[in-house]
Amino acid sequence: MKNSKMKKVTVFLGSTTKRATYQAVQEFVTDLKSYAEIDCEYVFLDDYNLGNCKGCLLCFVKGEEYCSLIDDRDILLEKLYNSDGVIFATPNYSLQVSALMKTFLDRLAFVFHRPRFFGKTFTAIVAQGIYGGNSIIKYLENVAGYWGFDVTKGCCATVPQTVLDQKKNTQEIKKASARFYKNLMRSAPPTPSFFRLMMFRFIRTSYKMLMNEKLQDPKKEIGIFELDCCYYKENGWFESDYYYKTPLGFFKKLAGRFFDFLQKQMAKHKNMV
Repeated sequence: MKNSKMKKVTVFLGSTTKRATYQAVQEFVTDLKSYAEIDCEYVFLDDYNLGNCKGCLLCFVKGEEYCSLIDDRDILLEKLYNSDGVIFATPNYSLQVSALMKTFLDRLAFVFHRPRFFGKTFTAIVAQGIYGGNSIIKYLENVAGYWGFDVTKGCCATVPQTVLDQKKNTQEIKKASARFYKNLMRSAPPTPSFFRLMMFRFIRTSYKMLMNEKLQDPKKEIGIFELDCCYYKENGWFESDYYYKTPLGFFKKLAGRFFDFLQKQMAKHKNMV
């Protein structure tokens, strides 16, 4: 049975104009709202004050609240927290996301270390002139996956030169909105892929080993990973099969144990070199 609560979807736009990227997003949202009533908010990153990350590592070592930059990062972070679905939309600038979008992602770099957006659906929309947009889609999907989002395959809209181009864009956007809606309305969290399971078990096993070393030698410094280790421990991830409760099945449970073992062996080999 579908969740009767209205879903909140937030679109983060990395464009300074309301042209191709915005038009593709509008078309996507129109298609999305044809399936159900959706509360949709457009967030134009150009309207917010975002400073350039200075690489001081304070967000890693002490916590994101200690960042020396005073800007609108936390306002945007709160919007992410309050969303059921999130869309990152950007034009293709020099075969990458726009500077606005990259600045936004850099300001949230600590989330790679301490993921938190589980249970939220993500997709990406890229507007391009000729080519390169698909690699940007993959980049944004990777970012979102490491942040904890349930990633839905995004779409790339080429600035139309012909009626045929426009028809293709419309078809791609419609299919992408259908995929996004299906995952947005999912009643249970998705089972992780073998790759996502492997990454979780590698990271948490490494952190667990660091914590054990710290217990044996309280003077041992574990640098930027100390806060991450505590974060994993506080969330109960040292004992869990994955970031959240989900039935893994026999083979993935077996694979999880193998990934734990493999990471321990790699760590031992590294220490011996």
